[in-house]
Amino acid sequence: MKLSGMAESLSITKRLTILYAVSAFILLAISVTILDWALVNDMEFEDNQFLASEIQDIRLLLKQHPDEIGAWKKAIERETVASASVYLKYYVRILDGSGVPLVETAGMSEHLKQSSFPVPGDSGYPLEKGVKMQTKEGRPFLLMSSRVGPDPAGTKEKYIQIALDMSHEDAIIRGYRRKMIVILIAGVFISAMIGFLVAREGLRPIKDIARSVQAIGPDRLHERVTSRHWPREVTALARSFDEMLERLENSFTGLSRFSADLAHELRTPINNLRGEAEVALYKARDASEYRQVIESSLEEFDRLSRMIDNLLFLARADSRDTVIACSPVNARKEVEMLLAFYEALSQEKHINVTCKGDAVLSADPVLFRRAVNNVLSNAFRYTPENGAIEIEIGAQDNGSVRIRISDTGIGIEPGNISKIFDRFYRTERARDQYPEGSGLGFSIVKSIMDMHGGSLSVGSEPDRGTTVTLIFDGSRDKPDIAEL
Repeated sequence: MKLSGMAESLSITKRLTILYAVSAFILLAISVTILDWALVNDMEFEDNQFLASEIQDIRLLLKQHPDEIGAWKKAIERETVASASVYLKYYVRILDGSGVPLVETAGMSEHLKQSSFPVPGDSGYPLEKGVKMQTKEGRPFLLMSSRVGPDPAGTKEKYIQIALDMSHEDAIIRGYRRKMIVILIAGVFISAMIGFLVAREGLRPIKDIARSVQAIGPDRLHERVTSRHWPREVTALARSFDEMLERLENSFTGLSRFSADLAHELRTPINNLRGEAEVALYKARDASEYRQVIESSLEEFDRLSRMIDNLLFLARADSRDTVIACSPVNARKEVEMLLAFYEALSQEKHINVTCKGDAVLSADPVLFRRAVNNVLSNAFRYTPENGAIEIEIGAQDNGSVRIRISDTGIGIEPGNISKIFDRFYRTERARDQYPEGSGLGFSIVKSIMDMHGGSLSVGSEPDRGTTVTLIFDGSRDKPDIAEL
């Protein structure tokens, strides 16, 4: 757990540096191992070739000078002494068939016994590879032997033993390995340093993006990170930051507009309350006049209360934790009950109201009535005398339920349709015709439809009317209409 925690706390630069160092160590270690293996094998091959060549020369000597031990001795001493040096030193021994030494390089018996050599094969040729051994003093030797068989000319059986002193080669290999270890350590260190520099330089664009984002404050949300040229690998990150900044900018703009609209909407009733209070206090009045002031104040209080209730509802609707209690709702019955509430107003303004179709849907009954009522309220409010309002209810092929409410009211400019869902937004014509409104009606309807997983659309033409379509999701289980 501690190691994993430490690994997670390491920066990306440090992690990449460690990976570079480990990778370099593995590659260099493999390379050094292969080179060491190749060097040792090449030297062993050369040594075996040398001993085999010397044995062949001795066999030729024995063939040319059979039983001339003096000649053998002179030739062997000449070869071994002439070639003896710090870099090359070898010993030769010739034995008769009984194993009695006939000729031997001086000092050979002190280091190498006859029994130390490998037994030669019957073929008479030397072994392909010699045998390594180490003396008590720690000197390494490569040993090889060969048998010289008797021939028809009368040459007797003999044995050749030859040994190569490998002390110098061992020293070379040890020195080489020490150098390789130094190179390995230095290579890993240099690779780690280069990896650190490369990682830091490679991650610089991310740090630049971080600095660019940190420099953007609430007053600079219009700036964008992708205004600079970034490497392809971080372009997606920069684009994501820009999308986030755009959302933040829209949120801040909406919040600022919401605050301004809220202040404007609250200013009117508060100014009305203050003005009435100041007038009432300007001079002494009778009870009826004070009563009128209080009744007028209550109307403003009621307007403020409705506004606060609507704002609280929208706040709860925006919360993801809000859960609605759905149940089967007969849309036709609910709409007819709401129309009954507006019957007096429709008769007063001579508005022709028709309701067609029938359907059952699954929804929160209270929220359903509130959504439909807000749309009907706008329809009756902005439809002039002798106008018409038509409600169509019907189920669609995908199981959803559509409620379409059309009126012949003042309509909405095409450029303003997308804005009517903003809180407190009202068109100029709406403010002039009905100044008491708050501009929260469509915001509430949209929130209710979102809570039900449905949709809301508005189509309108100025001076010709508006059509509002509510579509409730058909994925919820609904009973047959005959059951309600």
